[in-house]
Amino acid sequence: MTIDIGSPLLLLGRGADPASERGVSCPGDLPPASDPALVERAHAAKAALGERLFVLGHHYQRDEVIQFADVTGDSFKLAQEAAARPQAPYVVFCGVHFMAESADILTGADQRVVLPDLAAGCSMADMATYDQVEECWEVLEDAGIADDVVPITYMNSSADIKAFVGRHGGTVCTSSNARRALEWAFSKGSKVLFLPDQHLGRNTAVLEMGLGLDDCVVYNPHRPDGGLAADELRAATMILWRGHCSVHGRFSKESVDDVRARIPGVNVLVHPECRHEVVKEADHIGSTEYIIRMLDQAPAGSAWAVGTELNLVKRLADRHPDKTIVFLDKTVCFCSTMNRIDLPHLVWSLESLARGEVVNQITVDEETARYARAALDQMLALP
Repeated sequence: MTIDIGSPLLLLGRGADPASERGVSCPGDLPPASDPALVERAHAAKAALGERLFVLGHHYQRDEVIQFADVTGDSFKLAQEAAARPQAPYVVFCGVHFMAESADILTGADQRVVLPDLAAGCSMADMATYDQVEECWEVLEDAGIADDVVPITYMNSSADIKAFVGRHGGTVCTSSNARRALEWAFSKGSKVLFLPDQHLGRNTAVLEMGLGLDDCVVYNPHRPDGGLAADELRAATMILWRGHCSVHGRFSKESVDDVRARIPGVNVLVHPECRHEVVKEADHIGSTEYIIRMLDQAPAGSAWAVGTELNLVKRLADRHPDKTIVFLDKTVCFCSTMNRIDLPHLVWSLESLARGEVVNQITVDEETARYARAALDQMLALP
């Protein structure tokens, strides 16, 4: 399969992209992207650091980066793995900003979490700011329902939002335990404020818990009172934040119809961050880890169209040449912010650490970390 990415990325991080989530300049000199010695330099720096270094790689990372990961996984698994390695003073997180924040919250005070490129943000996480969520809570108080609402935030959210949820007695969830989080929340209150991904909240509530679409309303932080009347809020069971994943949100019902017409007998496997109409048409729905497990266990000769990030889909296709594994949409779409972690940035961060210079350290302030940790701990305590 030949892929033409064609997307303008600040691969060397030397400027600010006003359209990006976190446009920043890189304080150091990166090796040129065309340097043929980059792989050797990465191996050398990693060897020099030895047990002092622990490299985490998210499944959506480029192959050139993921090859240097000590552990691969989804965001929460990686944060847990970092916390389980207290002997490593340096944790290099090849992922995006909110993941590195979670790792800093869960690791020890003497560990340093490094994000190779600070421009690696997350558009979904940036769709819910602390001030916006505080304003939303005031709207719920004015409607007289705040005491009945339990907030849940998806792992794909900033430390500030996790801390807000912790302050208000809520929890964090992942795509694999969202149903358990909702069941717990409904044992505590009659309504849920679900942040920041409306699709995961809706799909879990409707397809797994039997709620109706009319039990859900969408709060739009860019409209007065979220664009909702007090009566609508009082009647709702699920108050969904108007946020989404820029990659998973692009898949459509037409994508599913098209791939079924092109590949007879294809199994459609999608992430629950996809739109409701896409998930309804799919054969299998699950988290990143679920998707990997399904394809690992699928019989030889089977055909799969996968609705998730393209780096992972391509890697799985390469790993299983005995199966047909294709991207669900005809349009190539990588996660552009995940792709900001490239080999020059990784080499720069590793070589800096080998010189004793900690670069791009991610630090969550003590109070925010305390409340965010409370929300994360509540997730860990879910049945």
